[in-house]
Amino acid sequence: MAGVNKVILLGNLGADPEVKHLEGDKVVANLRLATTESYKDRSGNRVENTEWHDLELWDGQARVAEQYLKKGSQIYVEGKIKSDTWQDDQGNNRKRTKVRVQSFTMLGSRTGGQEDAQGGGQSSPAQNSNTNAGMNTSSTPAYDGNDSDADDLPF
Repeated sequence: MAGVNKVILLGNLGADPEVKHLEGDKVVANLRLATTESYKDRSGNRVENTEWHDLELWDGQARVAEQYLKKGSQIYVEGKIKSDTWQDDQGNNRKRTKVRVQSFTMLGSRTGGQEDAQGGGQSSPAQNSNTNAGMNTSSTPAYDGNDSDADDLPF
């Protein structure tokens, strides 16, 4: 049976992208993304829990990240989990888990040189064309709880 390896994250960058230009015009960008959830504990105190995620972007996506993303940028990411194993200088086995980004969308305001190359500020040129960004809500109105249109349903 086939498995599914899918990650969806929405968060803010903890630092500017770390970009490396490799042989053969290859580019890789490493980013640190913070996702924060908040809730109230049993005592009614507000608690915030922040998780940090290592992201890896290649080639076109890495170039877009280098040019437009900065510390604090909010992005929506779709990707898959990837693990690397190696031995360090002392011979210890090491393992690192990261997210290999397949598509991302830049969110938030366009400030400090973060303008999108397409002029929209929300969609990234680094998206895969077959991936639905899912973040554009301008064409779909939110449900307001009014059931006055219930009689118009075809069933």
